[in-house]
Amino acid sequence: MPKLRKPETAPRSAGRGVRVTRRGLLIGAAAGGGLIAAWTFIPREYPVPIPPGEGQRAFGSWIKLSRDGVVSIAVPVLEMGQGATTLLPRIAAQELGADWRQIAVEPAAISATYADPVLAAYWAQLWAGWFAPIADTPGDTLAKLHAQRETLMATADGTALAAYETPLREAAAGLRAVLSMAAAERWDVAFEECRAEGGFIIHGDKRVRFADLVDDAARFDAPDPPLLNPAPASETAAPIFTGPHQSYPRLDAPSKVDGSFPFAADIRLPGMLFAAIAHGSLPGARLTGFDHGAARRITGYEGRVVHDEWIAALGRSTWAAEKAVKALAPRFAPTGELAEDIRIEAALQTALTKGEAVAVHETGDPVPLLDRPDAIAARYDIAPAWHGTLETASATARLADGRLELWIASQAPEQARRAAAGALGMGVRDVVVYPVGAGGSFDARLDIRIVREAALIARAAGRSIQLSYSRWQEMLTEMPRAPIAAQVRAVPGRNGLIAAWQSRIATPAPARQMHDRLFARMAPAEAMAANDDAVDPPALFGAAPPYRIPAMRVEAVPAAIGLPVGRIRGNGDAACCFITESFMDEMAGAAGAEPLSYRVAMLGGDVRLAECLQGAAQIGEWDGGIAGSGQGIACWHMRDPAGRADGGGRIAAIVRARRGPMGVEVVSIAAFCDIGRVVDLELALQQIEGGLLYGMGLALGSRASYGRGLPREETIGALNLPALSRAPDITVGFARNDFPPFDPGELGTVVIAPAIANALHAATGERFRALPMVAEPLIPPPVAAPTDAGAAEPGDGPPPVDPPEDSGADPALSNESIT
Repeated sequence: MPKLRKPETAPRSAGRGVRVTRRGLLIGAAAGGGLIAAWTFIPREYPVPIPPGEGQRAFGSWIKLSRDGVVSIAVPVLEMGQGATTLLPRIAAQELGADWRQIAVEPAAISATYADPVLAAYWAQLWAGWFAPIADTPGDTLAKLHAQRETLMATADGTALAAYETPLREAAAGLRAVLSMAAAERWDVAFEECRAEGGFIIHGDKRVRFADLVDDAARFDAPDPPLLNPAPASETAAPIFTGPHQSYPRLDAPSKVDGSFPFAADIRLPGMLFAAIAHGSLPGARLTGFDHGAARRITGYEGRVVHDEWIAALGRSTWAAEKAVKALAPRFAPTGELAEDIRIEAALQTALTKGEAVAVHETGDPVPLLDRPDAIAARYDIAPAWHGTLETASATARLADGRLELWIASQAPEQARRAAAGALGMGVRDVVVYPVGAGGSFDARLDIRIVREAALIARAAGRSIQLSYSRWQEMLTEMPRAPIAAQVRAVPGRNGLIAAWQSRIATPAPARQMHDRLFARMAPAEAMAANDDAVDPPALFGAAPPYRIPAMRVEAVPAAIGLPVGRIRGNGDAACCFITESFMDEMAGAAGAEPLSYRVAMLGGDVRLAECLQGAAQIGEWDGGIAGSGQGIACWHMRDPAGRADGGGRIAAIVRARRGPMGVEVVSIAAFCDIGRVVDLELALQQIEGGLLYGMGLALGSRASYGRGLPREETIGALNLPALSRAPDITVGFARNDFPPFDPGELGTVVIAPAIANALHAATGERFRALPMVAEPLIPPPVAAPTDAGAAEPGDGPPPVDPPEDSGADPALSNESIT
């Protein structure tokens, strides 16, 4: 029977039990034995993680103020294009009353001070086992305990705003108060009568710069609780965004324009060597042989490092290292069945038709109704997909005097730090991680295997090294989007509205595999095997449609597909939205109903989602999606990661699409969003537009396919991503309200695929029930002239598997033999 697995990291308890309350302190006995630590024994204070430099004062863990007036804000999340290094400082700057021109950003050091209880609660089903129901909201004691114990600073699932807005506001309010106290002492007035504005403390016609109050302010204690401004940071969102907003321009824009922004592969250290690496086929392989003689002839080659599962070449340049690792011609032997498209598809089919399911959502009993002759059924398939990051994985490592320093772009920096320490047998405190920006991630940088490899290579080399994956190695080691096979069946009731709904979803467990790789330090194949029979609720967030359906059952079936998988932008919501919103169009068509009105009639009490549909219809000039129009519609409601009943994000999109000379052409996209209080309108627009384009790429390309355990796609060009020349016109509108803010990063990615599919149906009459969608071009591309088959070679992938043979002597470096 499939299991809702209790992870190895689940808390343990022993001794006599006490009554468990949802927000109370849990001590004592629990199912399975073990000890759950008391909240009172957890450290409440930590060393200041942003020590001040010369001329600076640290005011708590979030803000430093210097004597020249620069305000430095600590940002504990990875900047990977989403604008975190602007959004979070803006919250502090507005609360403080600072001038935006005096704001600087400092990546936060790894510290439990910045632990994210919102993400801990959101992931409760991954770590809390049977205690998930008392750990699934951020205020729960177990969520706080887990976040601090694991130093959980992972950038994932859009929790940064929910987790860090209040701490940032409180820190800024505290600094504003002590600056006001220092000024009030000079003027002999009450500090409550002072205000902060534009980097000054003001009282009547008197004003003094923050910079002139730094040392005096350090003598005062901030009020407890902090005196927050009445209104948090926000912008009044226009119904339709019509132009750039320049009040708070992105802080990282100038350095990204002039090239000074440090991405992972930009780091340079004195005497550093460059490393290139080769891995075997998936899901796991062991190195059996290589040709060292050929590598010796490469100019700039410095030596090799051998591991049971990989081999790395070192050179004085990236070019030399890449040439050398190809010349080594490593051979690998698989340790299990090789990943194959046909095997993946067969495993999904078997799970969908014969697997034992677990109900993840139930309302009423739809089964008796589904045997009616007017029931409608459809099958949907979603293929594995690549993340398609612009920058491949890169890590720089320096091991000296018993300390390992790492420069990496990681969405889980503490877990990467622990992994590196474990690889070298060091204490975690002896590993220092310097965060650098990522050139895109889309959850790819939740994989941390590269830090182990970089640490081992640095130890073997005895000097600083930089390991960068080639595009081939990025794809070979990547954990792609989990594939899905789904069967949906529904029965129309009164007025054609859905009376009963049943969906059955077969998929592996990407969230559980990701969690085990990060926190249990499992290898990809090990994490895959450990979860082959596990249902993965976090991977199915959104599986229950956002409609009022009297009888509904959603079933999940674990699928052992023989391919390690991971999370990708949009995650379960993107998959479930495609299935649900495509099928909703089919149900509307069967009922002879106009698709937008059909949805509105079934929304029940979700007025905000209905407003999004109406807003999208207005700006997208919806004509009803009639045959030949090429118009399609879709909508979605994403749950609030903080569990607030009035939170969450909503979006509706109208797409115009057609079959063109080169295949599917998306002509225009109109989206209307409700993300609650809009903190930064320009960043929200960038995120929605970026998500729509990214989701468009996933809908029309990005397929990950495998033969003999190797990816068939070797380059970015093979992913069929939309080029600038194929980018549609995009119009985005935002709702005006003061509901809790929602991170907009995934909304566009979630909604776009079904909107395209429904538009193609309106244009062609065909139903597109698989991702990626493939439509033949009206004019087939010219056929290339035949070439010599013997000249065709994979980019720099491993050659066919050979039996073991003698590797030869190593002239430069000692081998790493890690078991």
